[in-house]
Amino acid sequence: MSLITVLLIRIAIIMAAFGITAWLLDGMDMSGGFFGYLWVAILFGLVNAILGTILRLLTLPFIILTLGLLAILINALMLEITDALTDNLTIDEFWWTTIWASIILALVTVILDYVVASMFARRADDARPAVTS
Repeated sequence: MSLITVLLIRIAIIMAAFGITAWLLDGMDMSGGFFGYLWVAILFGLVNAILGTILRLLTLPFIILTLGLLAILINALMLEITDALTDNLTIDEFWWTTIWASIILALVTVILDYVVASMFARRADDARPAVTS
């Protein structure tokens, strides 16, 4: 698979994860239809890749000490920054809604990643020629 295909699949997974999270969580709303979801997914990816990476590197010893609980707070902060940068994502309050949104978004993304990866692995297995002896 090409790099662009993988990137488009990742963006689609994040879009779906935001949709499911907004559907499950009362305090989080998405607007703008398909392009709103696309914009939020791209913006969240950029914020997470740039600021999230820097924060995770700076706080790595504390993440290890808290057994990953600080990573949830960093993800929540990335969501809050994304919320501040766009009108298509609305989170009503920082603390509980954003923390739950961070947890749900991470779980949904992992599940969707697994499902999509297993679909492509199955498709790759079907495409291989049968080995005969």
